[in-house]
Amino acid sequence: MPSFVARRLLYAAVVLWLVATLTFVILHVSPVPVDRVIGGPRATAETLQQIRRNLGLDRPLLVQYWRFLARLPLGDLGDSYVNGTPVTALIGARLPTTLCLVSGAAVLWFAGGVVTGVTGASRARGLWDRAVTVFVLAGLSTPPFVMALALLSLFTVGLGAGGVHLFEAGPPLQEHFLRRMVLPWFALAFLMMAAYTRLTRAAMLDVLDEDYVRTARAKGLPERRVVRRHALRAALTPVATQLGIDLGALIGSTIVTEKVFGLQGVGQLVYQSIAAGDTPVIIGVTLLVTLSVTVANLLVDIGYAVLDPRVRLA
Repeated sequence: MPSFVARRLLYAAVVLWLVATLTFVILHVSPVPVDRVIGGPRATAETLQQIRRNLGLDRPLLVQYWRFLARLPLGDLGDSYVNGTPVTALIGARLPTTLCLVSGAAVLWFAGGVVTGVTGASRARGLWDRAVTVFVLAGLSTPPFVMALALLSLFTVGLGAGGVHLFEAGPPLQEHFLRRMVLPWFALAFLMMAAYTRLTRAAMLDVLDEDYVRTARAKGLPERRVVRRHALRAALTPVATQLGIDLGALIGSTIVTEKVFGLQGVGQLVYQSIAAGDTPVIIGVTLLVTLSVTVANLLVDIGYAVLDPRVRLA
């Protein structure tokens, strides 16, 4: 196990370096005039030159790259081009909101997807299975922003003042904030729950045909115990893999949900940074997403041995 973790950490470091390099090059050779975005349309040539000098953009690209790499191991992602605030401080201020959004929605979509998927697979080609199929099609066909706008309209317009309390302002982890997160959780989880239902159902159907499951049934074990104790653990392996990928990737891709519900998270920060051409912030969020996906996949790989005793890490 220690050697496996060490190899994966080394792999994570290499992936972070590659992503950081690729993102740095793409953003710095892009035609977006950062100096013009910051200085405005009426800025003079002298003002634009001074902005580039202050940001260090007048230096050769290789020099900028080496300075960027030298600060990276220290956790220094530079300062924002727009307001001069350290990137780590900007991300740190927005990250708790996004983590609350993603983690709360993850509990809903994972639990709901597994329950509906297992039920549909254990009653294959039955009435419940057909209902699950309809739900999956509806969920995969509904864009997140449509579900977000529908919930927003229902609870703040359709129900009148009864739904307004869900959007009272409040800091993270306090009562008003958590009540405000209810609708974003459901809006984000709806599409994901449909995908996890389909994935769980397909995995369960494959596992239920395995020889050891037939043996358990032949021994006279109740069907409920066969499904829960023998089939479900093995079927959760691909579902856990997808969960690790989704949890990391969603940290930087909640733009639509945060925009609709007015949440000041990392998604909103990405949107604002792209609009302003704030390269250091964009690179910082990209590295955060890469690190999140890598760490989540490491935890999922370690959890394989718990879900499926046949898996051994070396």
